[in-house]
Amino acid sequence: MSHTAAGALPLIQLKTERRSNHPWIFQKMVEKPANKPKPGTIVDIVDREGTFAGRGFYNGHSRIALRVLTADPDEAVDEAFFARRIAAAVALRREVLKLDAVTDAYRLIHSEGDGLSGLVVDRFADTLVIEYFSAGMFRQRDLIRRCLLEHFPDANLYWFAEEHVQKQESFDCGIPSPPTPTVIREHDVGFHAAPGTKHKTGFFADQRDNRKTLSEFCAGKRVLDLCCNSGGFGIYAKTIGGADEVVGVDLDEEILGIAEKNARLNKARVRFVQADIFHWLRDAAANNAKQFDVVILDPAKMTRDREQVIPALKKYLDMNKLALGAVKPGGIFLTCSCTGLVSEEQFLDMLRRAAFYANRTVQVLKVSGAGPDHPWQAHVPESRYLKAALCRVE
Repeated sequence: MSHTAAGALPLIQLKTERRSNHPWIFQKMVEKPANKPKPGTIVDIVDREGTFAGRGFYNGHSRIALRVLTADPDEAVDEAFFARRIAAAVALRREVLKLDAVTDAYRLIHSEGDGLSGLVVDRFADTLVIEYFSAGMFRQRDLIRRCLLEHFPDANLYWFAEEHVQKQESFDCGIPSPPTPTVIREHDVGFHAAPGTKHKTGFFADQRDNRKTLSEFCAGKRVLDLCCNSGGFGIYAKTIGGADEVVGVDLDEEILGIAEKNARLNKARVRFVQADIFHWLRDAAANNAKQFDVVILDPAKMTRDREQVIPALKKYLDMNKLALGAVKPGGIFLTCSCTGLVSEEQFLDMLRRAAFYANRTVQVLKVSGAGPDHPWQAHVPESRYLKAALCRVE
């Protein structure tokens, strides 16, 4: 499976010249092969003229027909290839970023950002969570697990792929029973992580640095954490930031149960409210409720469909307009989007319009994204999904 020798691979031809080094090549760019390889087969890619254009995974059932893993004709995509790429990803986190000194929860492999298109691995203490986004990576699953265990020999491994991915990519993941929930730590704050729940992990490491930054504005303040999920921002605000009062609002009862456990774990007094943020904010405004010194808005991903980006931006506009009304003059507002299809430019334009409609002046202090354990390559901006705008509001 992973020992296919270079030069003995199925050949896939493009309809055009290869004028990009982006790892995704879509179906419309690819000639239909006479003998279609199975989804996830490693193939050689040539352009219209027959010139070598790369080597990677082929999937005739997927919109992304080819995932290029190397453009070097002398580099075989074999066991040594995956071992090298995984070792490089681990070394970046441990030796360059030195994340083990700060946390035992981080993104270990970030798909295209680490040159492994279709593979994501998160570390949560002694549990490694593997998520497959491509049939090719799923076919290499045994090799991937062996490579990971070389670096984390005592780890428990859990793997999954979302249903829509399995359907699009034509593979059956066979998801195992969820592992035992574990407690992770970052910046001396503890959180429960529960891989295998409907929330994937019950915890999002990508906001680690933004949680720490936000906490620096919270001393003695009233803090509102909207779409609070498992309570990360609010608990940071209380434990590290020294906030006077913290309220967390989320619609999901299950995730609020995890948030309550996280608050107790840190002996943090946070009031969690189960409510739709639209209704909650409108009620607060109608009742002239006291505004908050610090407001966080971190909603779930709005869409995976390019056709739904405009409706998603409309929803962002509505919720940001309402959230701005909850910020007292001179207060801090952190607004986020994890919808990868919404660009930073679109997100900031939405914020501009939300400020206009809310009749508030928004002074942007910092625009950031996911932590450095979520690297993205300059030629693959799709990997840069998280936007976080830290603002002062008048």
